[in-house]
Amino acid sequence: MPRPSVILDCDPGVDDGVALLLALRAREQLDLLGITTVAGNVPLERTTRNALALRELCGRLDVPVHAGCARPLRCEPVLAADFHGESGLGTLRLPEPRTSAAPGNAVDFIASTVLAREHQSVTVAVTGPLTNLATAFEQQPRLAARLKQVVWMGGARREGGNITASAEYNAYADPHAAERVLRAGCPFVAIGLDATHQVRSTGARVAALRELRGPYANAAAELMDFSNAIERRLSGGDGAPLHDPCVVAWLLDSALFQTSPVDLRIETNSALTRGHTAVEFRNPDGGERQVRWVTQADAGGIFDLVMLHLRP
Repeated sequence: MPRPSVILDCDPGVDDGVALLLALRAREQLDLLGITTVAGNVPLERTTRNALALRELCGRLDVPVHAGCARPLRCEPVLAADFHGESGLGTLRLPEPRTSAAPGNAVDFIASTVLAREHQSVTVAVTGPLTNLATAFEQQPRLAARLKQVVWMGGARREGGNITASAEYNAYADPHAAERVLRAGCPFVAIGLDATHQVRSTGARVAALRELRGPYANAAAELMDFSNAIERRLSGGDGAPLHDPCVVAWLLDSALFQTSPVDLRIETNSALTRGHTAVEFRNPDGGERQVRWVTQADAGGIFDLVMLHLRP
């Protein structure tokens, strides 16, 4: 089977960091066309620096990195340094990148790449706010119809929220962008907290990762340890959710997930429930739905993929 052609849009971010390591190391399984960065967990300068540093760690200078939008479409920026550290990568220390972001804005790169390639052959995988993709849709209205699919880590239904009582961070950070992308009507997979809370970086799993004794596994374990320390402080639990790597795991093996077709809407008007994802499973009209909501995730299978691809 041909490798999926993917643009990875991200805001690294601790769990984005693990997702990037997984995507960059899966050279034989993914045709990674480029990495685009957006402001989110930390400001754009830092998300771009982190993407460049992780790219260099993995020796993947063949994959361009393009910096994108520095702020949400309409809202004031909301950072998440409390969960990701000031650098965005927790306690992981990487050398300053020797390379720079490629010329040209991420929005233009997404649009030009998708439009230049075969119809519905490119997936945009998003592990941060949807600002870059929404802006690309605004500038190129025909872009949505050209995409194979969008796979997004975002939203919550059963699990409530992780930035407010009712909102997941990526939806909250730029709800107008999320609503714009959903309105575009392209095939859309949403991997929200309902799924990612099933995938935990337990102490045993992190220990197994460290046993691989390689630079990629060690980096991922350091990132997970940072998240786990915060999880213990906030909830006393063993193992933080491994949110963003689920997006890359979907690209590598979607059979690890169960989905349902839904009508998905994002709250943009209420300050109290900003970024809330209204997930409607009922379909009284029987019409075709383009959005699939992930309901189940195989945690063991997903972590097996991490172990496989982060070996030295």
